[in-house]
Order: sequence, then structure tokens, then C-alpha cells
Amino acid sequence: MGVIYKRWNTYWIEYWKGGQRFRETSGSHRRRDARDLLRIREGHIAEGKPLTPSAHRLRFKDLQADLLNDYRSRGLRTIGTREYHFAHLRRAFEGWRAEEITTDAIRAYTVHRQQGGAANATINRELAALKRAFNLAMRAGKLWHRPYIPMLPENNARQGFFEPSQFQAVRAQLPDHLYGVITFAYYTGWRKGEILSLRWPQVDLLRGEVRLEPGTTKNGDGRVIFLEGELQAVLERQWEHRAAGCDFVFHRRGHRIWDFEKAWAHACEQADHALAEEETKHAGGEDQQRTLPPCQGLLFHDLRRTAVRNMVRAGIPERVAMMITGHKTRSILDRYHIVSEADLREAAWKVAAYNGAVAAEPGRTSHSSTHRSAGGEQFGCANLLKPQS
Repeated sequence: MGVIYKRWNTYWIEYWKGGQRFRETSGSHRRRDARDLLRIREGHIAEGKPLTPSAHRLRFKDLQADLLNDYRSRGLRTIGTREYHFAHLRRAFEGWRAEEITTDAIRAYTVHRQQGGAANATINRELAALKRAFNLAMRAGKLWHRPYIPMLPENNARQGFFEPSQFQAVRAQLPDHLYGVITFAYYTGWRKGEILSLRWPQVDLLRGEVRLEPGTTKNGDGRVIFLEGELQAVLERQWEHRAAGCDFVFHRRGHRIWDFEKAWAHACEQADHALAEEETKHAGGEDQQRTLPPCQGLLFHDLRRTAVRNMVRAGIPERVAMMITGHKTRSILDRYHIVSEADLREAAWKVAAYNGAVAAEPGRTSHSSTHRSAGGEQFGCANLLKPQS
């Protein structure tokens, strides 16, 4: 039960929530108004609603400001993305009090964005920003309660990956300065930005190491890989062709490589022609259906998914694979480990062979354990963390 008391000519109320005392002016010289306000606050306490005076004055712009200040104080590089997400939220909730942004209002916003053509993943990123802003307000004691924010189902995970022949075909069509970039991505699964920003002080060719320092990666963790085989040869080649005054490992005539979308699209198109001609040649010139999916439409980021699949096939423990690629959680790694039709066919063959439905071919080995480079040399991913003697 709260208390009503008078200070000068104005009545005040006092009430408790979670062991904390709150005092609030009624703004009136009539005791009845103070009594009505106290009943409202006691009702809010029972319902779990915000009850502090500041909670009723808190507006959407305050939620946005607190979130962006949190990002600035922590030096997060994704602040620009959050500002973009809030641009859509601001159009809907500009001038609203925080307590007015209810679950019903959020559902109405979701429907409006869907009708505008926004994808579920995009809407979820916006709602996640709003949820984070509410959580920060609660931690700061500005709110006692936030609305339930329903998220939408997402089914936008890409399924693309490179088969060895596709990788070799696309690499053969890329300009010379991108040869090392795609090779490094195929073996390590590193992000494009991490590869293009790699500098020579991070590389130790004598020890066969490449390091990313903590704080320079997307998830903030440091990373180290060991060089073997073709990966070692690629970096030694880059060292021989380094440019004066440029410490980037991968460069174009001494300048940093920022993007290569046109070169990538052209290489994928030409790789498709080359693979089609090769299949026609082996088929004796007869028309037959392609056994490989087209390279056109594949993204550079699909090399990251390919590297994960190759590591799993090579028998590398998942924890070690995560240390190489930089995936922070098992759930994200699972999204990148895509099962192909060839994997399913091989599984069916193994089950049939085990049950005696078909005879196992002598000397047959899984194609998934190793791949062969264009020169015939076997290469895998298991040696990335193996230090040189």
C-alpha cells in the first residue's frame, strides 16, 4: 500500500516496487487526484507495467539514442547498420512514447513492412534492434517492462558451394591478382574482408603462420592458421610479387583490392562455358545433361561454405574447423555445412552396400576425403593447423 503526503501545496505519492521506493508528484493540490494516481501506479505494479515517471516520458527517440550510444561506447563497427534499421522504425514510431509501442503496434509495423516488400530477415534485423533498445532501457532503470516482440521465420540460408572442378574453372578465369585471393578463401573459409585486408606483418612465411589479431575480425576473436601445400605456395608467390610501399598481401599493382564483382561475374560465366566444353569432349560430342550445377550465381562467400564442408569431409574436428574459419557458435557452423546431392547419393550407396543390396566395388574410396588440384597433387584442409617442423 502506498502513501499520500503533502509538500507545500502539492500532494505527492510514495510506493514500493521490488524493494525500491518511488516518489512522484501528482501535480495537484487536491488529495483525490493523488489518490487516483496512486491507484494507477499500484495497478501498473500488479500488471508489471512501467511505473517510474521517466518511463512515461521516455520516447522512441530516446530508445534509439541509447542504443546508438551503446554501440559508440563499445566501438562496434555495425553502428551504421543499426542506424539503417532504425530509419524504418523511425518512420513508424517517431514521436511515440515507449509505453505506447505495444506488441499490437509492433505486429502492425511488421505487416506494413511485409506489404512494402521487405524480407522476413530484414524485418527481423529491425525488430532485433528495437528489442535491444528496450533491453538497454530496462537495464538503465528507465523501464520495468518491454513488449513482447514476435520474430518472423526465416528461410534465406544460401545453399551454394563449389565442387573442386568448379573452383578450378572459376580460378582459371579470374585475373592474376585474384588467383591468391580465391585460393586462400577456398582453403581457409575466411571472409572476403579479412582476406583483402591481410597485411604482411600478419604473415610469417618462415614459421608458416598467418594471424588475425583479436579485435580485427567480425566476432572480435583472434585467429591463427598454419600454411601447408598450395596455400604456402600461394603466399610465397605473393611475397615474390609484393609491391614497394604496399604491405597488403593481395593487391593490384600496389593498390588494395576493394571489390571485384564484375571480374567475378565474368569468371563464373566463362567457367560455365569451359566446363560445358569439357563435358562435351568427354562425352564424345554427344548431347547430355550437365552433371555439375552452373557456376553463374555462385558468390565469393560460397567459398566459406565450401571450406566448412571440405573440413568436415576431411575429418577435422568441428572445434578446430571453427578456429580456422572464425565461426563463433556451433549453430552458425551447421548453417554453413551444406549437404549436397552427391553426399546423399554416396550415403545411399554406403547403406545399400552395408545391407548387401549391392556389391561394394574393390578399392572404392569416398570422394569426400581428399580432392586433387589441377596438377594432380592431393590437398585437403586437415593440415591448416599443423605446424611445420
